[in-house]
Amino acid sequence: MNSSDVLRLVIGALAGIAIVPLLISAARAMTVEVDDEEAVLRTSFGRLVQTMRAPGLHWLPARLLPWVALRTVSLRRDFRLFDDVHVNDARGTTLMVDLWLEFRIEDPAKALFGVADWDRALQNLVAHAATSILGNREFSEILSDRTELGERLQQDISDETARWGLKIERVFIRNVKLLPEVSRQIFGTIAARLERAKAALDENGRLAAAQLEADTGVRVAALVAEAKAQYPLAVGRALAALRDQPEVLAAYQELYALSLIRPHRTVAFRGFEGEAMRAVDAAMLSPSGGEASGIAPLHGFGERAIPTR
Repeated sequence: MNSSDVLRLVIGALAGIAIVPLLISAARAMTVEVDDEEAVLRTSFGRLVQTMRAPGLHWLPARLLPWVALRTVSLRRDFRLFDDVHVNDARGTTLMVDLWLEFRIEDPAKALFGVADWDRALQNLVAHAATSILGNREFSEILSDRTELGERLQQDISDETARWGLKIERVFIRNVKLLPEVSRQIFGTIAARLERAKAALDENGRLAAAQLEADTGVRVAALVAEAKAQYPLAVGRALAALRDQPEVLAAYQELYALSLIRPHRTVAFRGFEGEAMRAVDAAMLSPSGGEASGIAPLHGFGERAIPTR
C-alpha cells in the first residue's frame, strides 16, 4: 500500500467520522421525543394535525417543513392556590377564603385552542363559584362543613373546566379568615354571650342551692318535730314502767326536784326536822354576806332561799 492509498483511507475515515454527527442531527430533526405524562401537538399552517401522547421516539420527517410547528403540553397533575378570595356569607359577613385546586390537563387540544388563557379563566371561575356556593352558608357552617363545600365547589367547577380540557381532581378550603374589624365585632359578641351564659349558670346554681337548702330545712324540721313528739311518749312509757317500782319512782322524783334547783341562784335548806329548828327559820337566819359563813349573799337578781324538808 503506497502513500496515496493511505491518504485516501485516512480521508475516508475522517469523512465517515464527520458524517455520523450529521446523520444523528438529521435523525433528531426528523423525529419527535415524547416524555411520560406529556403530549406533543403538531400543527400545519396553524391547524392541529396530530396529537402524540405515547411516550417514546416518533418518526416525523414533516418536522423539517417550515410550516410545521410542535407544541408540548404537560399532562402531569398541577395545582393552583387562590389566596384571599372575598365572599359574603348568608348574613352578609365578609370572609376571606384560601382555595387549593388540584387538576390535570385531560385534553391538550382543548387546553391550547379551546380557551385563550385557561389559567386566568380558572381564577375567575373559582371566585364566582366560591361566591355563589359559600354565600348561602353562615360563617359557622363554612368552618364546620369545609370538606362538603370543597366537593360542591369541585362539582360546580368541573362542568365548566371540562370544556377547556381540564379535569379538576380536588378542591380544598384551606383557611377561612375575617376582616380585622369584623373579627373584633364577632369576638365582642361571643364574649357577651359567654358572660350572659355565665351569669345564667350562676343564677341557676344559686336558685338550686336555695331550693336544696329549703327542702333540707323542711325535712329536718319534720324529723325534729317527729323526734320531739316521741320524747313525751318515751317519758310516759318510762314513768309507767317506774310505777311498778315505787322506791325507784320516789328516787327519780327526788332527783328531778333537785335538778330544778340552780346551785348558783338558789340555796335549799333540807334536813331540819323535829323541834330543833325549822327550815324556814334556817332560811331567815341566812347571813347577808358570804364572807363569814361561806354562803353567797342572797341579794342578786332572781336569787331566792327555798326552805324544804
